[in-house]
Amino acid sequence: MKKFVLLFALSANFVFAQFTDIKVIKEIHSKDRGLVVSAHPLASEAGAKVLKMGGNAFDAVIATQYALAVVYPQAGNIGGGGFLVGVKNNGEKFTIDFRETAPEKASRDMYLDKKGHANTDLSQNGRLAVGIPGSVAGFFATLKYAKLPMEKLIQPAIDLAEMGFPVTDREANLLNDQMEFFDRHNINKTVFQKEKWKAGDILVQKDLAETLKRIQKNGAKGFYEGKTADLIIAEMKRGNGILTLNDLKNYKVAERKPMVFDYKGNEIVSMPLPSSGGILLAQMLKMASFENLDKLQQNSAEAVQIMVEAERRAFADRAEFMGDPDFTQDQTSMLISDEYLKNRWKSFQKNEATPSSEVGKIISQPKESKETTHISIIDKEGNAVAVTTTLNGLYGSKVVVSGAGFFLNNEMDDFSIKPGVPNMFGAVGGEANSIKPGKRMLSSMTPTIVLKSGKPFIIVGTPGGTTIPTSVFQSIVNVVDFKLNPNLAVNLPKFHHQWLPESVLVERGFPETAIKELEKKGYQFERVSQIGRTEMIVMDEDGGAIAVADGRGDDSVAVE
Repeated sequence: MKKFVLLFALSANFVFAQFTDIKVIKEIHSKDRGLVVSAHPLASEAGAKVLKMGGNAFDAVIATQYALAVVYPQAGNIGGGGFLVGVKNNGEKFTIDFRETAPEKASRDMYLDKKGHANTDLSQNGRLAVGIPGSVAGFFATLKYAKLPMEKLIQPAIDLAEMGFPVTDREANLLNDQMEFFDRHNINKTVFQKEKWKAGDILVQKDLAETLKRIQKNGAKGFYEGKTADLIIAEMKRGNGILTLNDLKNYKVAERKPMVFDYKGNEIVSMPLPSSGGILLAQMLKMASFENLDKLQQNSAEAVQIMVEAERRAFADRAEFMGDPDFTQDQTSMLISDEYLKNRWKSFQKNEATPSSEVGKIISQPKESKETTHISIIDKEGNAVAVTTTLNGLYGSKVVVSGAGFFLNNEMDDFSIKPGVPNMFGAVGGEANSIKPGKRMLSSMTPTIVLKSGKPFIIVGTPGGTTIPTSVFQSIVNVVDFKLNPNLAVNLPKFHHQWLPESVLVERGFPETAIKELEKKGYQFERVSQIGRTEMIVMDEDGGAIAVADGRGDDSVAVE
């Protein structure tokens, strides 16, 4: 029997556009039907539509990503990049790395002034912040696992861009908040610039529709060559951008061996370098397993301390060891080995916090940003896919390609623009993540699939910069150790620590009793409004699946 649970619905009826009935569905329990969870209801519906057309999970994830590029411009994209983790119903595991790369004219010190000081404005805003986009190449790399042609998979996005859709209240507020940056960094006016956006305003993107049609007609060359490529380079020349036609033409995705490890009899499949997420997840879960988490209560002081200390040690290793494995020594096997982690854990003390100074040099950190987007999908045949993509910051570099209609990333900021200087997410890096032409910048994105007895059990991921690995860590522990239902696992208050700064972030509503108890042990806390927006699918005992979209945003579930 199929159950459909509608926790929250928001609908609007307008007369000027086709896509005006937006329903945000937060949870669906279904058996023998595919499920799609993403950051926007119209994108989830695009994926579900493809499943109904006979497509599989990989068809659906392509369609959902293209749709997000239209309806979720703050992070959905064709001008950025990401990572995909897939598990086919025959047990085959694979990853696709379509992370952005540094242009051929990039250099190690390109963001330093004459005195050697890092200029983070240049790495975070405007044309010089742009890495070579990988998303479109990633969609085409996914196509070999799909069943339907790209022409059909991209059509829902074209329709959304061409006919328009009403912006949500959240999107309207974000557009208004960023208007100053759009005005500053775009010479030609964009469709995103107007006096004031409000919920229900129709966003029509004709230029983006034409860009998508060129991809539909000419394949990946419709983006990396021809008119779209020319428009990207023309945009570069309006400022200090360094991308070239050669950069675009030569971009390549990388299919990498998945990060696979055991956690309490479950097989975790996640992303390897240049994502730090898979390594961090392995380190945190393994270190936490040295204690009896399953005997503790979720968000209790005892459980939080164990998990925070695991996070602290893992992020210290991130800064020192992690980077693009094609350019620096890959030390994954050492970092996740039991011997190394048991030695790392020896300094854990239940009666006090471990000072971060004991695991690395203290450096002042800036405030974090949290803009990325995640999709979790399972189809009725048992294929599972988790994909996380990003422009990096909110609306990326704030630059829209004039005549092509899409935002470009500011992903160059994810390099160590100067070893020891933190990026916009507060992450510190060293030489392993320094800038070199063709190099992929280190990422925190952590799309993850958990298998039980070889079959998908949990599909999970989230946006949130450096909070991504810790949110995925907590989500898995919530289900596996604390036995929470998927809705609680996603929506209960989360916490985050990343070695530097010293403080532990906690969402509003986090138990004050736990905070007070941990403060007595020397922990410092900072209260924040939100950590991530987790999209999770969990298989239940009766052979069905429960899909949950995070209550922190407009995230929504759709069913085949």
